[in-house]
Amino acid sequence: MKKIFVAGHRGMVGSTICRQLERLSNVKVITRTRNDLDLCDQSAVQQFIKSENPDEVILAAAKVGGIYANDTYPAEFIYHNLQIQNNVIHAAHMNDVQKLLFLGSSCIYPYAVEQPMREDALLTGILEPTNEPYAIAKIAGIKMCESYNRQYGRDYRSVMPTNLYGPGDNYHPENSHVVPALIRRFHEAKSGDHPEVTVWGTGAPKREFMYVEDMAQASLFVHNLDAETYRENTQPMLSHINIGSGTEVTIKELAQTILEVVGFNGKIIFDRAKPDGTSRKLMDVKRLKSLGYEAPTSLRSGLELAYSDFLENAPNLRM
Repeated sequence: MKKIFVAGHRGMVGSTICRQLERLSNVKVITRTRNDLDLCDQSAVQQFIKSENPDEVILAAAKVGGIYANDTYPAEFIYHNLQIQNNVIHAAHMNDVQKLLFLGSSCIYPYAVEQPMREDALLTGILEPTNEPYAIAKIAGIKMCESYNRQYGRDYRSVMPTNLYGPGDNYHPENSHVVPALIRRFHEAKSGDHPEVTVWGTGAPKREFMYVEDMAQASLFVHNLDAETYRENTQPMLSHINIGSGTEVTIKELAQTILEVVGFNGKIIFDRAKPDGTSRKLMDVKRLKSLGYEAPTSLRSGLELAYSDFLENAPNLRM
């Protein structure tokens, strides 16, 4: 039986990947909580990988957040993410783990990049200022995987997901991403019989969203590609693969759809004094589609599933 260590199994992405792996009869999933294993502790990570001796590692652990969190805590975002990546990737190599999957983010691409964002746009321009520290950490993770591949012949792959939402999301009022933030806001407005909901920015920026179950499925698809196919579709120093739905909506359209899914009957007010962030962020997923994967869940269907999960699990979510 193959043993796979999933770092970050309590997060939205990690927990979804674990659920999908646990359905397989030939896989044993290894996890540890933060109390049991501090991924920022190099010695502890090294000892853990040595003692557990996993066959593969999936690195989904990260410090994440929305515009407010990234802009408010830049030091924490770059320090903790670099520490986690360095410790896990290096410990995997030192203990002869041949296969590893690193999960990054669409924010690795330049602020003014041509849309949709192709993999080869990496390192071609200035990053978006509000999440630059997080983006630099994720770029470092990609390059770390590539460096171990080039120097030691490892099979360490990287996938770059677009904006995600779904079961296990973070619904904190300040530190959450846009979809969970709006789901909570519209739900509370509906429950409190409020006349309106305020949304940050103008509503004009376009964003791509992907249901987290689709993203986990796509990530494992890339992870399990045979080595020759993966090498034929990537380059040694440009090896990451975009993971996305390939479609985009404006924040205004997103807010209207969530309003309808939640069943809120009031108005949407856009606070133009708040930042919009990047005007457009759409992943080019031609490479992923050419390999044989296309996300099956529509935005409306995914939001309905996400809201159902919110209603069922709200007392246990990060609120």
